[in-house]
Amino acid sequence: MMMAIEVRDLTKRYKGNGFAAVDHISFNVESGEIFALLGPNGAGKTTAIKILTTLLKPTSGTAKVAGFDVGKDKDSVRKSIGIVFQEPSLDWRLTGRENLDFHARIYGIGRKEREKRIEEVLKLVELEDKADVAVDKYSGGMKRRLELARGFIHNPKVLFLDEPTLGLDTHTRRRIWDYIRELNDSEGATIVLTTHHMEEADYLCDRVGIMDQGKIIALDTPTNLKDLIGSDVVSLEMNTTYNVEVFKKLDFVTEFRKHDNFVTLKMERGDLRIPAIMEVAKLAGIEIKSVNLRKPSLEDVFLHFTGRRIRE
Repeated sequence: MMMAIEVRDLTKRYKGNGFAAVDHISFNVESGEIFALLGPNGAGKTTAIKILTTLLKPTSGTAKVAGFDVGKDKDSVRKSIGIVFQEPSLDWRLTGRENLDFHARIYGIGRKEREKRIEEVLKLVELEDKADVAVDKYSGGMKRRLELARGFIHNPKVLFLDEPTLGLDTHTRRRIWDYIRELNDSEGATIVLTTHHMEEADYLCDRVGIMDQGKIIALDTPTNLKDLIGSDVVSLEMNTTYNVEVFKKLDFVTEFRKHDNFVTLKMERGDLRIPAIMEVAKLAGIEIKSVNLRKPSLEDVFLHFTGRRIRE
């Protein structure tokens, strides 16, 4: 399988304080894959994307995108990629069609091909009926859809999406997920996205690299990552964490973690264990506010490796 991205020992360390925003990371992305860098704000995701899109020079290590070295062949990398930034970068005074036309001209697409591609991408993101409306009249979701269309109008080999659903409501976020999948399915696009939404990475991606403090701490398919946890997860919310160590003594608890006013317990057949947990809590004088039983999520994977939640 041809690699769309090859990263080896990539590091970005800032002068002065020596802070490593990206700390010796290595990974590959296969052609046609949807790949995510998942992690909290400040994990180094955006810095990594800026290096891969030639916007930032690495301190050390190497990276190739579409076969081109990001340090030695920047122009070829830029011709091979599309990017949708966190912050909106549309011209709100222009219509949707004019924004797409301007972007396509920058990439040297001829008139006939340009007109054809504009219609194709407008249809893909369902904006045909709003194509000639000024962008300042678009909703937040419509603007994001137009940015997706613009990022892919020149048929890039790799499309980078930096927090593509940031600030969108749940319904609009899921519609954007559908458009991203459609780009991947119909156009065969390799897509690399950054996100701090676990469900986004789980729903969209073939593989996920979990980042924290500049490092990739785990990398695999969402299913394989969750299988690392294996057991059911029971989360207890309490008014106090005093005396919660008693839960460790339950013979069916395979892992115990405490964070703020929550205790997370792993076990097999969690649905059958909750009465015993409640009885132990009662005997220990622990007031439980809520009980949650679920299968492992990518949030649990992050908690497993770091001891804290991704949104903390």
